[in-house]
Amino acid sequence: MRTAGAILALVLWMMPDESSAALELDLPGKPTLSAEVIRNPDSYMLPVGPWTDGRIPTTQVSGRVLQQAWRLQASGITTGQIIAPLRKQVTDLGYEILLDCSGRQCGGFDFRFETRILPAPDMFVDLFDYRFLAARKRNGPKGEAISILVSRSAGTGYVQLIQVTPTGGTPVPTRPADSEKETAHSGVTEMPPVAEEIESEGHVILRDLEFETGSAQLGPGPFPSLVALAEYLRANPSRRIAVVGHTDSTGTLETNISLSRQRASEVMTRLVEKHGIPAGQLESGGMGYLAPVAPNLTGAGRDANRRVEAVLVNSE
Repeated sequence: MRTAGAILALVLWMMPDESSAALELDLPGKPTLSAEVIRNPDSYMLPVGPWTDGRIPTTQVSGRVLQQAWRLQASGITTGQIIAPLRKQVTDLGYEILLDCSGRQCGGFDFRFETRILPAPDMFVDLFDYRFLAARKRNGPKGEAISILVSRSAGTGYVQLIQVTPTGGTPVPTRPADSEKETAHSGVTEMPPVAEEIESEGHVILRDLEFETGSAQLGPGPFPSLVALAEYLRANPSRRIAVVGHTDSTGTLETNISLSRQRASEVMTRLVEKHGIPAGQLESGGMGYLAPVAPNLTGAGRDANRRVEAVLVNSE
């Protein structure tokens, strides 16, 4: 029996001499496609084992590589509950599971940063709470494979799908069951779950803020994350927030700490002057590149590290 939530359907079209089958994944809430990248041809190093001896065991698969990131409402459910229906129906379609692991079993930080993952904010991965599954078709064309990565933050679930279709195969269209394809980039109107995340995690990344490169000047906005943070502070006048700036590792530590402090101060000023938040509820600071969330070895890692966070200081 289907749940009341929306269903994300992966319609899998087989080879011409085979019948088609549909893989329906029951996911709570309404799935939203936040990013899609197609490379044809391309190769993907499919993980087949956890991080060990300084590397991830992989097998190379080649062809058309489809990579998608989806968001869904995930209040009250775990990453294990999100991935369970995907695992079952992938095996029902004749895929052989090559790797099925979670967080530390996969290799934690090392596994997450050595496998292909779409950058934030499209895909979020909690280093202590994620699940990964890799599978290869038993009787299909050589190289037909799928990997699924699931994580969550507060009430939002994140699902990344990578599907490799070898030459001669037909790709898997991915769509919400109601055929309404929504993207998180198309004029963000929904309020980000700032209150839920800051209450459950103690901090939240204000992902939609925009600064000029090397500048502390905050863009004009409006920024939904600041609107949501201001609403949270107005509703909870006893809460105090530290606005903390972070940078990548380009440049000296002194320069980056100064820039991160200036950006945090700019955000704090915006909250006071534009949103009417009492200055007594706020403080600001900067960490430079001393608290990265990703390696600074890649562009994606540096992008993730350039951020401003709101940290819950106390509730007195």
